[in-house]
Amino acid sequence: MSAGSGNRPIVDVFTDGACSGNPGPGGWGVLMRSNQHERELKGGESRTTNNRMEMTAAIGALETLKHPSVVRLHTDSTYLRDGIRLWLPRWKARGWRTADNKPVKNVDLWQKLEAAEARHSVQWIWVRGHSGHAENERADKLAREGMKPFVKKGERGEAP
Repeated sequence: MSAGSGNRPIVDVFTDGACSGNPGPGGWGVLMRSNQHERELKGGESRTTNNRMEMTAAIGALETLKHPSVVRLHTDSTYLRDGIRLWLPRWKARGWRTADNKPVKNVDLWQKLEAAEARHSVQWIWVRGHSGHAENERADKLAREGMKPFVKKGERGEAP
């Protein structure tokens, strides 16, 4: 593995979430790459939202890393990127309330994501989804595969 900040390995992570209906059956996918090594992760839930699957993908990737790492996490979700970078500190300061004093949605996952991120040095990189970005397309495919076991007969089973 290549050396990063303080001899931490550098890991490129590509994440995506998918949902058939919102809420509905959903899946998440991750492609992790460090030097010549690649790893894929995927999973899903029977009733969830696209935002929860985007967050679950990032949590899954960060929790999978065995050692503190320099992570370049690529996501097509502005909700995920802006939430962790911009909104989370304000939500915490307000007792997990939004600017208009409503409860923060997905607080369980935001707390889990914050804990998973704390071990690493994470750069959050936004990529345009469904635009031919090879790694994002692979993460999307994994997310759709992760969703398949939870799609009932007659449902579409793919991201809208």
